[in-house]
Amino acid sequence: MTQTALAVNFSDVFRSDFLGKLSSVSVTDCLITLAISFVIGLFVYFIYSKAFAGVVYSGTFNMSLVSMTMITALVCMGISSNAVLSLGMVGALSIVRFRSAIKDPIDIVFIFWAITEGILCGAGLMTLALIGAPVIGGLLLAFSARRDFSEPYLLIVRFSAANAEKAVMSQVKKSVNRCRVKSKTMTGAADTELILELRLKNNNSDFMRQINALEGVTYTSLVSYDGNFSA
Repeated sequence: MTQTALAVNFSDVFRSDFLGKLSSVSVTDCLITLAISFVIGLFVYFIYSKAFAGVVYSGTFNMSLVSMTMITALVCMGISSNAVLSLGMVGALSIVRFRSAIKDPIDIVFIFWAITEGILCGAGLMTLALIGAPVIGGLLLAFSARRDFSEPYLLIVRFSAANAEKAVMSQVKKSVNRCRVKSKTMTGAADTELILELRLKNNNSDFMRQINALEGVTYTSLVSYDGNFSA
């Protein structure tokens, strides 16, 4: 009698009203959600390819944003349809560790954007996902376009003549929008290395030819400056 009662009580746990009211995701809803998350993921892919302003573009990272949107939507659909499964997913995802280094802070924005869009699609908030995607994408494109015109550069000039510095500074100031000295290094052989932070006019770097042709100048280099000093 005791074993029968325990078996009945154990079965009643899984027949409780709480689990009985949980609705399963239909195949149609699943396909529609994945299709919408795929389209939004492609939009994120397009915005990233247009707004990227780093040194090396990673196509695999950009493709991962599409799959990240779809996978997040799939996980959210599973969590919302089954409370027991949601507890298992929380436990499984808590042990996941990612070791890939993020080279550009803007990549974190795109990762968070893709995950957010996936959560909205998986939760059934399609209107919010479809409205938020073009708004955020437009802002990122606008900021990236503005950054192209104000992006700083470092000009590295090496010269040996004593009067070459004045000629270099004169040529630079009339060729760029803004200029300031970042570093000046003098060696024992009377060679001088001058590092200038510049704001170019319409991204025009033709002035380097005039600087390189100045008397005493032995080396010129123009590099993009993202806040980390490196020559």
